[in-house]
Amino acid sequence: MDDVRWLLVGAGDIARKRVAAALAGAANSELVAVCDMVQENARALASEYNLSEVYADLDEALEKTSADAVYVATPVWLHVPHAVRALKADRHVLVEKPLGVTGEECAGAIEAAQKSTRLAGCSYFRRLFPAYLQAREMIRNGEFGQIVLVRIVYFSWFSPAADDPKRWRVFRERSGGGPISDMGTHMFDVMIGLLGMPVSVYARCENLVQKWDVEDCSSIVMKLQNGALVTASFSWSSQTWRHEFEIVGSEAKVYWHPYDSGEVVKTVGRQVDTLDLTPDDNVHGPVVQDFVDAIRDGRQPVCPLEEAAKTNALLDAIYRSAAERREVELG
Repeated sequence: MDDVRWLLVGAGDIARKRVAAALAGAANSELVAVCDMVQENARALASEYNLSEVYADLDEALEKTSADAVYVATPVWLHVPHAVRALKADRHVLVEKPLGVTGEECAGAIEAAQKSTRLAGCSYFRRLFPAYLQAREMIRNGEFGQIVLVRIVYFSWFSPAADDPKRWRVFRERSGGGPISDMGTHMFDVMIGLLGMPVSVYARCENLVQKWDVEDCSSIVMKLQNGALVTASFSWSSQTWRHEFEIVGSEAKVYWHPYDSGEVVKTVGRQVDTLDLTPDDNVHGPVVQDFVDAIRDGRQPVCPLEEAAKTNALLDAIYRSAAERREVELG
């Protein structure tokens, strides 16, 4: 089978830092084209990777490109429209996270994927982290005993200037929300992948420091299917930093901090071990490789659109709970 040939849509921060390198560096994968409405960005990335196909308009790119797969690395509010157009143009599609702004919007992408013969997935790359795979194996082997608590924390400082390219994140109609939507989505996807969807949520969202359209801090309590509780706190309002994830069971627990470092503290009874489960230097590499292999093997990717949309359904419930000041049950 020929190599998978990629059109990268979006030449912004995430594309330049990790995605382009992952597409170009995966086995049986070739980056052949880039599209960005900011032509300067597209040309700069094309020059770096010696690409001859450079586009400013997505429809033109889909009509003319030799690529058979599209990576959507545009801002969140463009994910679903761009993914749908690529699927309708008979291309495989891998979309940055989160899949969309709302669960209702994500349904449009899922419908387009179901009507297509092409593959569609979302880049929740932490599902391929060694720490995630280790926790999944512990769950399958029953090492935790009964899981009784999950604890999630993320806080940092985010205060983009008016001309910052990332400022779109503070406008709800474009981002879906603040730190819950931005970083919470990754951590919720890990929770859902390992432990399933919660059955209920209660959330409070506030603006204590930044007077944006989106929250700058939040706290959430969720109940899992087995009755265990999840506590989650997210904030963009502190110039300090913390990023951690913990699963506690009746027999054992694991603690990831810093969350992406690969250092995992595993405790069984009173026995404490520190494991080095460092992810790849380019964290997008494994999820791109998985998608390429899925195309070639005729299987689903690690996170198909239906799975990615679960996180958006959870976000919808969280923001509804915060707005209505009540517990919300998930169907």
